Amino acid sequence: MTTQHSTSQGPRTAIVTGGARGIGASVAKRLSQDGFAVAILDLDQNACTPVVAEIEAGGGTALAVGVDVADEQAVETAVARVASELGAPTVLVNNAGITRDNLLFKMTADDWDAVMGVHLRGAFLMSKATQKHMTQAGWGRIVNLSSVSALGNRGQANYAAAKAGLQGFTKTLAIELGKFGVTVNAIAPGFIATEMTANTARRMGVSFEDFKTAAAKEIPVARVGQPEDIAATVSFFAREDASFVSGQVIYVAGGPRA
Repeated sequence: MTTQHSTSQGPRTAIVTGGARGIGASVAKRLSQDGFAVAILDLDQNACTPVVAEIEAGGGTALAVGVDVADEQAVETAVARVASELGAPTVLVNNAGITRDNLLFKMTADDWDAVMGVHLRGAFLMSKATQKHMTQAGWGRIVNLSSVSALGNRGQANYAAAKAGLQGFTKTLAIELGKFGVTVNAIAPGFIATEMTANTARRMGVSFEDFKTAAAKEIPVARVGQPEDIAATVSFFAREDASFVSGQVIYVAGGPRA
């Protein structure tokens, strides 16, 4: 456990949304290793318990909080609970996300609204609720999870639009919050081996191993990504000495994207 992220009041507090599994769980564990107290937010509070247990077993401090990030009142309540039980949150990782893939002519308005609600409205509400703690502290880090799908991906008009929207949101918050010591950046993962990509393989009727092998052939570093690859990038953005890096979108995809 490092003391890199401690203040005189104790360890700094980070919030990770969608933290029960996949990329979110990996990010939460990495931030704990970096010395943060970590609040793990997900729709189902019980789903966060294994991640909390793992962090605590490693000597860290963690809290499970159930919240629908698209619900304004629920977000306010959740952030207030984190501030009260762990301390003022000064790092926010907006990772919560869902997919409702379909070609445009088959996509329903509900498919569109659900994806926009979690990704864009969720990031907006969470950022708005936490920024007051960051600006008061004179230090903060917001990291938004975008995707290579922001560059366009067949069958994902809703998801691609939401992820591209997060990039514009990131750059605007970087401009607004910079003078308060708050940096705002985005990470756009490529193919990451998670439950979500495993589900995609299932939908396509191929084995996950074959799916990953095919994907790796298209990636310059010749492998698919792991949740830890994203967690390492979040860790960099959250560092003290990353304070001059803001408003950036980093494509963590094993090769160049633009």
